[in-house]
Amino acid sequence: MSAALTRLLAVMKALRDPEAGCPWDLAQDAQSLAPFAIEEAYEVAEAVQHGNSHELRDELGDLLFQVVFQAQLAQEQGLFDFDAIADAISRKMIRRHPHVFDADGTPHGQVAARPADAEAQTQVWEAIKKAERSGQDADDSALAGVARGLPEWQRASKLQKRAAAQGFEWPDIEGVLDKLAEEVHEVRAELQKGLGHAALEDEIGDVLFVCVNLARHAQVDFGSALRRANAKFERRFRAMEQLAKAQDRPLSSYDLAGQEALWLQSKQQEHSP
Repeated sequence: MSAALTRLLAVMKALRDPEAGCPWDLAQDAQSLAPFAIEEAYEVAEAVQHGNSHELRDELGDLLFQVVFQAQLAQEQGLFDFDAIADAISRKMIRRHPHVFDADGTPHGQVAARPADAEAQTQVWEAIKKAERSGQDADDSALAGVARGLPEWQRASKLQKRAAAQGFEWPDIEGVLDKLAEEVHEVRAELQKGLGHAALEDEIGDVLFVCVNLARHAQVDFGSALRRANAKFERRFRAMEQLAKAQDRPLSSYDLAGQEALWLQSKQQEHSP
């Protein structure tokens, strides 16, 4: 184990010391920490998008700390420790990459055994995962094992990929676009009926599910696309605020038509040389 990792584990242990540790760290448990792990993972993704190596290093450190924290909590309960986590993931990677490793974990270096491309490797990976699940429980569905703790758009994408592997798939993206138009029409119909929140939620959920499918067919990461859309909206809205400020008016003082004019102006500023 490296000196830096040994030091990190020691820092974590000190933070959890019952007598001299940090009150906040001592108050945490596995459930209270879980949302922080999700938050840190998103911050890693944002750092990657920014292309800033120093930011990425720091965010990866924050994410690693969440792993170390959970390991410390589990160790205190006699469940497992950090070494057990590292060993488990090493064994899993060896098991799921038979084209790279021998059964004992030694890289065998046989290029001929390697899948032709990333897509072929994904199929091998899923087949091995399925074989592992079959020995663990009685659920033999193609959808078994898709974690319910994932962000719902990620779970939707995984469910769709699993179904597609069984042949339940649109032959091309045009079918997905047609389905999206159909689902939007059903939302309109539901709004006109006014039958209630639950039915409307159901129909909007169908639209979102198809949007994930559309992104998947277009080979666009749904989360990345939504992050870009959020960033674009924020950038243009802030530009609107600045345009209004230049006229000594708060943005809220404009009617909708006036705000739309500012929005269009902010778009034009982006595209001007």
